[in-house]
Amino acid sequence: MSKVAWLFPGQGSQAVGMGMALAEGVPAAKAVLQQADEALGFALSKLMAEGPEETLKLTEHTQPAILTHSVMVARAFADRLPRPDFVAGHSLGEYSALVAAGSLDFADAVRTVRERGRAMQVAVPVGVGAMAAIIGMAAADVEAGCAEAAQQTGKIVVSANFNGAGQVVIAGHAEAVEAAMEILKAKGGRKMMKLPVSAPFHSPLMEPAQAHMKPVLEALAFKAPACPLVNNVDAKAVNDPAQLRDGLVRQIPGAVRWEAIMQFLLGQGVTTFLELGPGKVLSGIAGRMAKEAGIDVKTLSLGAPDDIAAL
Repeated sequence: MSKVAWLFPGQGSQAVGMGMALAEGVPAAKAVLQQADEALGFALSKLMAEGPEETLKLTEHTQPAILTHSVMVARAFADRLPRPDFVAGHSLGEYSALVAAGSLDFADAVRTVRERGRAMQVAVPVGVGAMAAIIGMAAADVEAGCAEAAQQTGKIVVSANFNGAGQVVIAGHAEAVEAAMEILKAKGGRKMMKLPVSAPFHSPLMEPAQAHMKPVLEALAFKAPACPLVNNVDAKAVNDPAQLRDGLVRQIPGAVRWEAIMQFLLGQGVTTFLELGPGKVLSGIAGRMAKEAGIDVKTLSLGAPDDIAAL
């Protein structure tokens, strides 16, 4: 039987104006935006609507903004979307997935991800770390290039996101990331692209942020989700609240195993992938991986009122 997965994007998908068409056209979405402002004690809605971009892309702002937009979509289209058999979110998107599945309260989640963003930024000041997408290379070759760059610079750079469809994201000290990009380009990497993020997520440089967030997450109330979450660190379906919490703790310095998540979902018979929130990256990856596997799927990204017409 055909199954449905809801996917939730992570950092890098933010843009000034995000969610505003939904807020203007759908009362349920506007209510989420107002709830975010109240929970945070400042006008996140104004920052999402007007920027400036440099302020929006600071991780303490980006994380609650993307979570808010994703939940706006989920609630705006709740009565018209097929219910998910699984949810999954890329890094930060795991929080959005848990809210959508009823495991986390939205107000609690938006405050938590702002704290998560602050902890990540404090762990590595702006400009010290970086992330880059490497397109068109095998994961093993990217890891070898990172090891060579780390040895060359004496700094940290590792594979942070195994995204599938020929994309691996690397993270670490900015100097080491630049060195790795040069090494991988010389080894035949088709495309290298610095990501618009302000910290090197999912690398060992995030261990201080993990230590900070552990007690925060331990104090957070989790419920059993309405459907399983396929988590970042293990690429396994999880229902138990304690395991959901543990996954959020471990994912901070741990790599995002998105390719393995997609393989799991395809193996479970998922043929409809709906990406809720800003951007189209995850639905694009799902479509390419399904094509490579010879599986017919439907993918759709939902971020604005007009998108629902395509469903």
